[in-house]
Amino acid sequence: MTEQLVEFKYVKFGYTPENPLMTDVSFSVKPGQKIAIVGPTGAGKTTLINLLMRFYEIDGGEITVDGINTKEMTRHELRKHFGMVLQDSWLFEGTIRDNLKYSTDRKVSLKEIKAATKSVYADSFIRTMPGGYNMVLSKGAGNISQGQRQLLTIARAIIADPEIMILDEATSNVDAHTEQAIQNAMAVLLKGRTSFVIAHRLSTIRDANVILYMENGDCKITINNIFHLRRCFLITFYFTTVTSPSKRVAERQNAPNVSFISGRSLNASSSLSPVLLMVPSGRLLIKTYN
Repeated sequence: MTEQLVEFKYVKFGYTPENPLMTDVSFSVKPGQKIAIVGPTGAGKTTLINLLMRFYEIDGGEITVDGINTKEMTRHELRKHFGMVLQDSWLFEGTIRDNLKYSTDRKVSLKEIKAATKSVYADSFIRTMPGGYNMVLSKGAGNISQGQRQLLTIARAIIADPEIMILDEATSNVDAHTEQAIQNAMAVLLKGRTSFVIAHRLSTIRDANVILYMENGDCKITINNIFHLRRCFLITFYFTTVTSPSKRVAERQNAPNVSFISGRSLNASSSLSPVLLMVPSGRLLIKTYN
């Protein structure tokens, strides 16, 4: 394994030649790191993942996995490195057991399947179902809940044992109790793995090693080690308006030529609220307000 597990090197991409979206995206990911991809709707977060997995081909630059240019791999070889848990879980009409072992070509024992489901707290609800692991899921798995579907897809990813995980947050349409169960399951899944997380909720980026901020299809800023700041402030991104218009005007007057991007602290014990700012050169500034 190389020191950099994944690298984007001067990547360029556009859906049409006359309308480039990404113009010079470069970042690197070390084994075991968590990469949060944030930005407003339509910013290009999913496009970045699609390029990584070669659902689209890049127009320039290079993407490498384990030091190998992804264009030198077949798509099947490339995608064996990845597991995915998406907002819309995908399960087919068949038994729970068949759905869980679908993620890998190797022979999977029931003991291994149960170990995976227990680790993500899915075994208990499976055993209450008629037929247990042999229960037949309906088309779209409509005979179990959204939260249960997500726990099964997480268990399936653990059975696949991928090198890199991609998560498009799986908790957007569930209640608070189920969300916590899914978050706990994802923590088990991500332990020791490299991961790319498309972040829609502020809590998701707390423990990210790298944050990629996307806007208008391009990566505008890469933030490394943001959470090693003094007093361990938790900087979070707001994708909608987060301050009043008067406060935003005041901020811009006090910091000319600076674009306000985000934020506040989730550290309730602190009286200071860190605000993330970016100047036109892309240099990161941290400014605090009482």
